[in-house]
Formats: sequence, structure tokens, C-alpha cells
Amino acid sequence: MAEIRPISDLRNKSREISRICHETGEPVFITKNGEGDLVVLSHASWERQQARLDLYTALDEAEADVRAGDRGIGVTTMRARLRGTA
Repeated sequence: MAEIRPISDLRNKSREISRICHETGEPVFITKNGEGDLVVLSHASWERQQARLDLYTALDEAEADVRAGDRGIGVTTMRARLRGTA
């Protein structure tokens, strides 16, 4: 379940917020005057999300290539490239 904290907790309970982020792998949402303001996330979780976004970007580009008619290369050509003979 989402953890929602007031912005004063960043100053007063930063260690607790850090612990929650690291133990759960989930973000902590910070509010200011009752409105969403910040999201605190562990570095490891942030890196996982960035890797996922990079993968989605690569998949989108590959799908666009296919829609544009690019059929890629054949298995024989790829094997030759991997062996360094192409």
C-alpha cells in the first residue's frame, strides 16, 4: 500500500522514510499543504525503473521499425556477424 507522508517528515523522520523505501522497494509520496509534491524512492528502485523505461523505449523503436517494413536480418547473417566473418 502507498505510503503518504507530510513534507515535515522529510526533515523530522528522514531515516524512517529511507528505511521504508529500502525495505519495501516502494516510493513514499510526500504532500505539501495536502497536495502531492514529491516522491521519494530508493536508488535501487529508481535504477530498476530506468532500466524498464530503457527497455520499453527499445521495444517501441523495434515495433516502429517493423511497422515501417524493416524485417531485420536473417539467422545466417547474424551468425556470420557474431563469428566476425561478415
